[in-house]
Amino acid sequence: MNIIVCIKQVPNTTDVKIDPVTNTLIRDGVESVINPFDAYAIEEGVRLKERFGGKVTVVTMGPPQAEKALREAVSLGCDEAILVSDRKFAGSDTWATSYTLSQAIRKIGAFDIIICGKQASDGDTAQVGPGISTHLDIPQVTYVKKIEELQNNKMKVERMTETGYDIVETPIPCLLTVVKEINTPRIPSLKGMMKSKSAKIVSWTAADIEAEADSIGLDGSPTRVVKIFSPPPRKGGEMLSGDVKDITADLAVLLKDIVL
Repeated sequence: MNIIVCIKQVPNTTDVKIDPVTNTLIRDGVESVINPFDAYAIEEGVRLKERFGGKVTVVTMGPPQAEKALREAVSLGCDEAILVSDRKFAGSDTWATSYTLSQAIRKIGAFDIIICGKQASDGDTAQVGPGISTHLDIPQVTYVKKIEELQNNKMKVERMTETGYDIVETPIPCLLTVVKEINTPRIPSLKGMMKSKSAKIVSWTAADIEAEADSIGLDGSPTRVVKIFSPPPRKGGEMLSGDVKDITADLAVLLKDIVL
């Protein structure tokens, strides 16, 4: 079984700064880590390999320093690591990012399952995973909390909802985005850490994955951040007093004013 896990390196802080020209995050000089939700994707990919055999290939799009995240993924059990890095990718929105990753996956070749974390902590859009499946024209199941069955080129999973979960059956190959309820990520073993130090990290540019120039970076991004501002501070709440009847009447008036 060939499993591909897509991860992202994100800032390990909430104190991020924005480039005033491009309106994108300034990542230089900021400590970065593997996106927390992607840790569950790595773990699930390794568990599937342990159950059914095969290999796990981890892929990320980012600057050269994202190699650190890939080596950490290798220490956790991934077999191969690919860094998709090129200045031409700078400023990519979720659509351009998903296109770039899908091109890298096409270059990898045959696969059975693609696994992503449900969303990235620095963007919170949850759009890249579904975008990859769209570019590759394969089925997707989002918010997966459990893989129940995997046989006869079909997979049955539990998909988390606000009120419980759905049981979904999908053909393979497919893409899954997973939530933290799916597993508990392992810590790197000594053997894994030693392997990660000597692991070969393959690096691909835009030319290597045959990416179209008008589909990557700022030029390939249909969305733009045109303005950034801090929301105004919330006004202090109002304490109602009196008996229950009076409070209920006053509250009804306040709610009516808010709605109207």
